[in-house]
Amino acid sequence: MDKKGRLLFLFLFLLFIIPSILITLRPLFIVKGVKPTILSPIPDFLNLIKNNEVSSLSLWLPDLTNTVHASIKEPQVDGTSALVYDMTTKKFLYLKNPKKRLPMASLTKIMTAIIALENPKKDDKYTVTQADLVGEDSMGLSAGETLSLKNLLYGLVLHSGNDAAETIAGEYPGGRMAFIKAMNNKVKTLGLTDTNFTNPTGLEGDGDQYTTAYDLLVMTNFALTNFPLFDQVVSTFDYHIPATSTHKEYYLENETNLLTSYPGVKGVKTGYTPDAGLCLVTYLEYDNHKIIGVLLGSDNRIKDMKDLLDYGLLSEGITPPPHS
Repeated sequence: MDKKGRLLFLFLFLLFIIPSILITLRPLFIVKGVKPTILSPIPDFLNLIKNNEVSSLSLWLPDLTNTVHASIKEPQVDGTSALVYDMTTKKFLYLKNPKKRLPMASLTKIMTAIIALENPKKDDKYTVTQADLVGEDSMGLSAGETLSLKNLLYGLVLHSGNDAAETIAGEYPGGRMAFIKAMNNKVKTLGLTDTNFTNPTGLEGDGDQYTTAYDLLVMTNFALTNFPLFDQVVSTFDYHIPATSTHKEYYLENETNLLTSYPGVKGVKTGYTPDAGLCLVTYLEYDNHKIIGVLLGSDNRIKDMKDLLDYGLLSEGITPPPHS
């Protein structure tokens, strides 16, 4: 049985078999006049009562030892942490500190998008408040406007709009803090233990927030695999939102994720704060391969990511596309 099979067996064992045994033995532990108490053997993050994100449990955890050992020279990557993973061959093509906890800046918004897409409002009306207008990066929202989730997601990704992130979080059942709790619960259901969110934007100053290149790989794969709209949004270079009676016109453009400079790149997300440095998650479809690259703490994310993608392809015997 492979590692994935063992994890699935363990999960099913914890979820079904042990509780069934305890229920069967329950009468043996009842003392007259004393209310019986049975402690659940299921960890809190797998307990639906304590973590409502369990309904979408996913345990895709690629093995870090499953790595291509190429004979070519590795690139000199400025970033503190980086990886390249081929989802087609299910192998890591490059690794540098993949489990090192680091700030992730606006890469936070990958999880913001996941929670939003899993919990859309029935009326699809998201109203902007003054409190949502934070940080320098924005899509240009104004307090009192109402937009659809789809339009906010384009602003969230293409302009890395903090205003879009806060508007989405503020409309979550229970409000902003409940949204952040859902973000942290979600990473637990993905089997991840090295990520912590303190806001939906990635802005500094709200506490200790961190992730790893490995965790970002898992999150990005989950988003791309489960949400066609996420795939559509992150691969878009520019997007026009016509004015309506509830909001003004918007023109959004994505200039920073190799969409027009590296053939086959389908985007995903950029991030930057002084603490996090330049960060980037990139998705590439090329020569029948689907590849995710993750970069944290770089001084030159564009060069680093191009070098990483080139190296990843070359390590599998694929000639990289000509690019600028």
